[in-house]
Amino acid sequence: MSATLLDGAATAAQIREGLKPRVQRLRDVGVVPKLSVVIIGDDPASHTYVRMKAKACRGVGIESETYTLPHNATQCEAEEVIDHLNVDDSVHGILLQHPVPKHLDEIRLLNQLSPDKDVDGISPASLGALVAGVAKFIACTPLGIVELLDRYTIPLEGKRAVVVGRSIILGKPLALLLLQRHATVTVCHTRTRDLPSVTREAEILVAACGRAELITGDMIRPGAVVVDAGYNRVEGRSGDVGDVHFESASQVASYITPVPGGVGPMTIAMLLSNTVRAAEMRLEMR
Repeated sequence: MSATLLDGAATAAQIREGLKPRVQRLRDVGVVPKLSVVIIGDDPASHTYVRMKAKACRGVGIESETYTLPHNATQCEAEEVIDHLNVDDSVHGILLQHPVPKHLDEIRLLNQLSPDKDVDGISPASLGALVAGVAKFIACTPLGIVELLDRYTIPLEGKRAVVVGRSIILGKPLALLLLQRHATVTVCHTRTRDLPSVTREAEILVAACGRAELITGDMIRPGAVVVDAGYNRVEGRSGDVGDVHFESASQVASYITPVPGGVGPMTIAMLLSNTVRAAEMRLEMR
């Protein structure tokens, strides 16, 4: 068996094309969707991600701006920027780039975000609303994973899903989304005892734990759908690798996402989609 690729890059391109007419309709009535990104510190990967997001915004007609604060910015300075963006009527979406420097209280900063502008969907308010099934915006990576599965018409209802990872930006919200779609969900992590025995039960297996190539082919149920949400740098190897050992896993799975080109592009596409939706919601409230 050789798995079919879940092509996140191609799917994200289709989503971006679908956003263009929605953006144009907004512009036709004087509304320019706008995303404001707050980045604190000098982490190279974070700055690369922000540039990618800005380029993607331009590609569909969304205006974007970046507020860059130094690594030694104070909690008060960061909160002042968020407060300013909360009340700026030209801003529809606010993204606090993760991670922030360790001396800052990231949860407190996320709590500052207006729920109407939290297009990244990871504030405590947004996550709580997801638990209740009333979220305005859903965390972009989990949302992108479910959208990718839908685009490939992979059924979720009644399936046994295993999520390896429990972060608040990926593992936990993804588990909730899968539950909403009537999957039976198990959440594991790197401290789960006898992890392979659990992952082998999965019809849908999502690796999101941040451990390079932790999931190997012998840990996968034959015919399972495997989603690799990991991005890891390994010393001595060029490029990023996922949480799944692709070569062995692709010989067992029925579908699998590549790294890169799988989950990553979908995350950005969902950020754009959430921003456009935020602008549409604002227009409806006029």
